[in-house]
Amino acid sequence: MTTRGKIVLGAIVFALLYFGINKLIASNKIFQKADTQSVLLSSIELPAAGGNRATLVVPLAPLPGTAPAENGTPVVWEVMAWNSQMAGMLANGGPRTTMGSALAANKIDMQITRQDDVSKMQADLVKNALDLQANPETPGLIVSIMGDGLPAFSAVQSQLEKAGTSLQIIPYSVGKSFGEDKLMGPKEWLDNPKAALGKTIACYLRDGDQNIALKWCADNGLKVNPDETTYDPEAVNFMSASDFLVAAEKYIVGKPESRTKVVSGHSTGVKVDVVADAVATWTPGDVNIAKQKGGLVNIVSTKDYSNQMPNIMVTTKRWYDAHQPAVLNLMTAFAVAGDQVKSHPEALTRAADISAQVYGDQDKPGAYWLKYYKGTSEADRTGQVVELGGSKAFNFNDNLTLFGLDNGGTNIYAAVYKTFGDVQSHLYPKELPSYVPLANMLDLSLLRKLQAQYKGKNLAPAETQQFAADDEIRRSVSKRAWNIEFNTGQSTFTPAAQRELNQLFNDLVVAGRLKIAVHGYTDNTGNPTANQQLSETRAEAVDHWLEAKSTSAFPQGRVQVYAHGAAEPVASNATEAGKAQNRRVEVVLGN
Repeated sequence: MTTRGKIVLGAIVFALLYFGINKLIASNKIFQKADTQSVLLSSIELPAAGGNRATLVVPLAPLPGTAPAENGTPVVWEVMAWNSQMAGMLANGGPRTTMGSALAANKIDMQITRQDDVSKMQADLVKNALDLQANPETPGLIVSIMGDGLPAFSAVQSQLEKAGTSLQIIPYSVGKSFGEDKLMGPKEWLDNPKAALGKTIACYLRDGDQNIALKWCADNGLKVNPDETTYDPEAVNFMSASDFLVAAEKYIVGKPESRTKVVSGHSTGVKVDVVADAVATWTPGDVNIAKQKGGLVNIVSTKDYSNQMPNIMVTTKRWYDAHQPAVLNLMTAFAVAGDQVKSHPEALTRAADISAQVYGDQDKPGAYWLKYYKGTSEADRTGQVVELGGSKAFNFNDNLTLFGLDNGGTNIYAAVYKTFGDVQSHLYPKELPSYVPLANMLDLSLLRKLQAQYKGKNLAPAETQQFAADDEIRRSVSKRAWNIEFNTGQSTFTPAAQRELNQLFNDLVVAGRLKIAVHGYTDNTGNPTANQQLSETRAEAVDHWLEAKSTSAFPQGRVQVYAHGAAEPVASNATEAGKAQNRRVEVVLGN
């Protein structure tokens, strides 16, 4: 055969081999396609292409290994035993960052340690600030606290300033409580909140759990006794506990405390014994109550006040400013893990096992934390069915919603922070005369930077609350009259109404999952038909004001209006003062 013939024959053989092998591969007879696509653990963007962004499916990533990675920026994360941290647990892979984890992929070497004592967290932050000042190579310290508890926690600011720095929020939340934190009380409180007057609630004072109880009292117009050493029969009283588990224990044990009885703020000199009639706590405090004594049900929880308790991480400005790339990587790793925990049972189970390792309770394996992360209904010791647990993990878009960088544009966390900062400083002016403005601690530039980086790319959607149109409230959580002033005979607001409207807005943002009924009333002046119409347009004015201020916090169907004209007066229409009380708007929250 000639040289030319050999070349032609070789080309034919090569072509046959090339097309034959490709056909064989395409048939999947030899090489099978993977069931799931791989996931880049250092990116929030999903490998899935196209499709509706609202229904994007997050592919399952390989679960992290168990061997320590021991590589990257060192940081310590102090946490309470709290299920809202599942995404952070998976991101780390273990108590110490492991090979194959999202944090290892993002060059972070994190040690997670349990710390349930808030005062020790504050002391550790101050010590870390001083250590960083002496040696910038010192590992940074991040601590997790309940979002509504941050105003009180910010009291550490004065100590940090003495150490030459200040408190700084990491602009990313790994999740939130969704039912786990709650006020548990006697069942009759559900139908008649006034039955709580003269009763005592055990709780960790000035913490998020107490905040749930305080907000429920405020929403129902119940007077609160701020002095835990006295007893007011006309108010809701509190019993101090050193932490959320001790609060539950005080109800279970039922040991009485001797108090001085007060009436209208004045001591009577009479001593009375009080016991814990109710408890503000979280898992496993609620589980302990159900299993060891029972008799209490959920009065209100973070499933109702669904925006109240995002997991907020704080550090020192000294470490934050010096480690901006590490903070970005930290947020990215948490976002990746958040998608995994939200989308895949395998990832959530692994996160629960890591939680059990971190929290270290011998009688609580991963299955325990998994069960109460999901939330469950169980019969307590008395046979009464109670709801226990409940948390959610956040992804990247959930964080844009939380901090107001999505289309709605409402900084939900800012509303939560102000609401509970005002409550605590009003109730405890000596201990918390003021609190640090959120703007002094929250820098959203890094979150905005990530938002710009991933703009237009495939990201898992945020979770949104849906409200059916005309779906009326079946179970009321609270009812309260608001003194929103309208111009005489009109449905327009007076300038004085703005302050009341802004407070109403913040209160309703906190209760993000509850439906809202706005009831309008007038005094009896004028034509009854005209009054009926006026009461309706005034209630509608409140509805429109809320929806215009935030479409994300007040989606279609959440607010419904009712008109009552001059019916159901709360005071005499014979006086101007009484008429003013009767020209009112009542807001009912429920589900």
